[in-house]
Amino acid sequence: MTENSLKRGAGVLLPVSALPSPYGIGTLGKESYEFIDFLKAGGFTYWQVLPVGPTSYGDSPYQSFSAFAGNPYFIDLDVLIAENLLAQEDVIIADWGDKEDEVDYAKIYNERFLVLKKAFHNSRHKESVEYQKFAEDNEFWLKDYSLYMALKNHFENKEWLLWDKDISYRKQEAVGKYEKLLAEEIDFWKFVQYKFKEQWNRVKKYANINGISIIGDIPLYVAMDSSDVWVHGDLFELDERKKPIHVAGVPPDMFSADGQRWGNPLYRWDVMEKEDFKWWRERMKSLAALYDVIRVDHFIGIVNYYAIPVDCPTAVEGQWHIGPGRKLTEAFVESIGDAKIIAEDLGVLTPPVKKLIKETGFAGIKVLEFGLDGPEDSEYLPHNYKTSNIAVYTGTHDNETLVGFLQKKSWTELERLLEYFQVTDFRQLPEAIIRAAYASVADVSIIQMQDFLKLDNSARMNFPSTVGGNWKWRLVKDQYQEIDCRELAHMAHIYARGN
Repeated sequence: MTENSLKRGAGVLLPVSALPSPYGIGTLGKESYEFIDFLKAGGFTYWQVLPVGPTSYGDSPYQSFSAFAGNPYFIDLDVLIAENLLAQEDVIIADWGDKEDEVDYAKIYNERFLVLKKAFHNSRHKESVEYQKFAEDNEFWLKDYSLYMALKNHFENKEWLLWDKDISYRKQEAVGKYEKLLAEEIDFWKFVQYKFKEQWNRVKKYANINGISIIGDIPLYVAMDSSDVWVHGDLFELDERKKPIHVAGVPPDMFSADGQRWGNPLYRWDVMEKEDFKWWRERMKSLAALYDVIRVDHFIGIVNYYAIPVDCPTAVEGQWHIGPGRKLTEAFVESIGDAKIIAEDLGVLTPPVKKLIKETGFAGIKVLEFGLDGPEDSEYLPHNYKTSNIAVYTGTHDNETLVGFLQKKSWTELERLLEYFQVTDFRQLPEAIIRAAYASVADVSIIQMQDFLKLDNSARMNFPSTVGGNWKWRLVKDQYQEIDCRELAHMAHIYARGN
């Protein structure tokens, strides 16, 4: 084992948004604690969530208004009621959506902030020592983010490039003017972040006490329409008009003929290095306070990244460039204290990427679904794993559910899988695949909740390169109670994954 190695264990991938809740989206309230109880009873060691930042257009947790802030939607309203910041009728009269198993983001957006504003006006948080400490601990980003959000509301939620030029360019006089004009709105956004962090810390403490470590997923890149780019524009590839020169993505592959054009601005790595990666150090320190394990999405972009000209509508015209590599990962390690890192090393693994993974000791990733189509020597099949320092997934948030994946297979393909997993009925395959993940040498085995529940692709979380219809699935009340925790705990025990 290395100092970066993860404890052998099993975990569940379930976004906070997908927890049951009477208020349209999962929150950091009672259901979070009950889910942790379920994890403990099932012998789990890990709970993996998706990024928990405030979401923007498209509702993707990978396109956030801030790389530091928490999602206001996750603040539990019942907790605010218990704190006498809200009345029961304040939340009952709101329209949180008609479907218990789906997030209606439009309705959440229209209702949530009205309710949170009532809590803000009833709060005396500014008098508390805890709030003052929170503001001091988060000084690097909190004030700028809160001004940014207040300005978005002031300018009718337009992206910051469309604000008045003096403030979009952050002229000193304009910043001072709007800080006075929008003082109360700025305080509201600080309050929202305070309440998010307060509730998150309680949930995380409860998880840790019960032997559960939280794995948090972080995007490598940030959204163009974010406080990060607005405030730290010199750290990004922007022209004199503050517009991106190149954007992030990945080239065409077997999954997409046009590749994936994510649209995120690229970093000026040379400028970041001259500042000793201060922005990244602050980001990783902040994330280490949220999570026990940080899963860095698109880790290969640290070694070599794909730059797409901003005027190219697809990813076919991009070029590869060299990233900061070891210099940045050293900054990661120096910033995260006792937290661990998982490197999402999916994609084209060039020798330099493999070398960096080995040097850092970060755990890599294997996705079983990638190996189920063969060939027999696929690096994603368990018998080919060459190290235990990996996290194996049945599938991630970007993949089909196991049932959905298997439903598309021909009889010939299913027969091959029956033979590989040593079962006689294709209906046994989901369980057999999960068992193979548990039995593998991988230190960490992460299973989507949808796969434990044997749900089809109607429960899929995301279809990459599409906008709309994603990130909506969630559990209904008591749905996961149908899972036999004793059976899962026994499987965790026999494969040495117990918590």
